[in-house]
Amino acid sequence: MPRTIAVDCPGCPPIRAITFDELGLIKVIESRSNTASSSTPKIVDKWGEPDATRCILSASINDRKSHPLLALARKNGHIELINPLNGEIRASTIVEDCLEDPIIGLHLFRKEQEELSSMSCRLLTCTTKGKAALRTVEVSNRPTDSVWDDSPRTWNVCASGDILCSSVDGSENYALFGGKGVELNLWDLEKCTKTWTAKSPPKNNLGIFTPSWFTAATFLSKDDHHKIAAGTNNHQVRLYDISAQRRPVISFDFRESAIKAVSADLDGHTIYVGTGSGDLASVDIRTGKLLGCFLGKCSGSIRSIVRHPELPVIISCGLDRYLRFWNVETRQLLSAVFLKQHLTKVVIDSNFSIEETDRAAVDPPSDDTRVNQNEVEEDDASPPVKRKKSSKEGQQHKKLKFKKKNKKTVEEDDSS
Repeated sequence: MPRTIAVDCPGCPPIRAITFDELGLIKVIESRSNTASSSTPKIVDKWGEPDATRCILSASINDRKSHPLLALARKNGHIELINPLNGEIRASTIVEDCLEDPIIGLHLFRKEQEELSSMSCRLLTCTTKGKAALRTVEVSNRPTDSVWDDSPRTWNVCASGDILCSSVDGSENYALFGGKGVELNLWDLEKCTKTWTAKSPPKNNLGIFTPSWFTAATFLSKDDHHKIAAGTNNHQVRLYDISAQRRPVISFDFRESAIKAVSADLDGHTIYVGTGSGDLASVDIRTGKLLGCFLGKCSGSIRSIVRHPELPVIISCGLDRYLRFWNVETRQLLSAVFLKQHLTKVVIDSNFSIEETDRAAVDPPSDDTRVNQNEVEEDDASPPVKRKKSSKEGQQHKKLKFKKKNKKTVEEDDSS
């Protein structure tokens, strides 16, 4: 038998995560205690019905304390704004030609514009073929009363190829796009103009040119949009400095499978890299030095990594159906939750606390957008199974029954 190593999971601090999967389900996972014995994250709510056509491709959250919003883009072209506290849909719209050109990038702006009211928000969307759009919506208590902008600002970020990754900087003034056959390019969102484009690395010693195929990208710092970390399908991790040059400043290989997720740490020089074979590691992007791999092997492709803005915790999810919580300092697995479906994205509610778990009661959800907690527990709980008698117990029972029958026949013969 193969050797196995048991990994101890000490538990998680108070944290709230929202996951999205290929069947269009939204699940809320919470850990509500500081003690290791009772801090295992659990599924506390589930929204939606399983439908493969409603697969969630991208999501973004604005977890402000008052009127938080969660935006998500589905495979069938629906863009929805929901309340992340109770799952109630606040606004919804459909994008044309979505089946052939699905939305691959979505960002919900956090900062409020002076010309917009408190109940208005802006969305940045980008499709696989590179059609980007800035949309404005007036959010109401009912989805039918919400008003979407009839003429959003649109532009093309690429002439050919497929967009696979996008990111918005901390100031929300610049957006980054890249993909298969598409070099990384930076756009000014206020002017909708391209400000920088990456240049492909030169040919190798054999004269072979590697075409561009970016699968993940992120900004290193919220305060600086000049440094960009990106991952490619050729298992390369690259650092770009747009103020220095167009080609990567640092480039190195990581493992043997494609880079599927890249996330930046709060320090501005550490990144977390996830691959298609389930490897997760932290890297010092300044030197390309591998700081260490996270303990506990993931059996499927990692599709999303998110860093908590306050706690030393990162959360990863992917095609192995597990949501995992990691300690960034010790790189130890804190806890893992099995969620049954292939996961595509995870976001964190950073304003969650144990004392504020009842804030959803202020705005109760409607019956058609919420799944009862009892139904979630019934889905996760397995039905009781009756234990069958073993073969030895059955044979002993038959022998005892046969002996009693023979004894009874002998007594009848003696009496006669």
